[in-house]
Amino acid sequence: MTKYKVSLTSEERAGLERLVSVGKTAARKLTHARILLLADTAGAEKTDEEIAAVLAVSLPTIGRVRQRFVSEGLEAALNHRPQPPRPDKIKIKGGVEQELIRLACSDPPEGRCRWTLCLLADELVALGLVASVSPETVRQALKKTTFGPGSSKSGAFRPRPTPRSSGGWRT
Repeated sequence: MTKYKVSLTSEERAGLERLVSVGKTAARKLTHARILLLADTAGAEKTDEEIAAVLAVSLPTIGRVRQRFVSEGLEAALNHRPQPPRPDKIKIKGGVEQELIRLACSDPPEGRCRWTLCLLADELVALGLVASVSPETVRQALKKTTFGPGSSKSGAFRPRPTPRSSGGWRT
């Protein structure tokens, strides 16, 4: 693996030391700042193994921070890169979502008083709409619909009657 040399300017070093001393930012950002300070060639440069032992981080993390500093700059090395959206991972969308809502609104199978998430997931697989799906995925798909208990429209869930806890006011 290629080892990237970190050489900080005096302004970058001062800024990182100020960031670490204040300590009022995200823990990941502070850790990356400490990695850069310890890996700086201008100071007493430490090996990756020593940095890993001092900061309790993995060697690949140190390598990634070094690489991002050299190739992309200080801000890129400090800040978290967000995960890209993964539209291919969404299993329930469009027609499958409509079928799921239709199923959830229909009568439950024989011997059941209501649909459960597991039953809905199994039914989607049995109908051949998806190859496999977890109950959590079904829950998230139903949650993102505008229909739910307590809404004025009955949609994915049927409203339940609320019992009265007390009679009228007694005077």
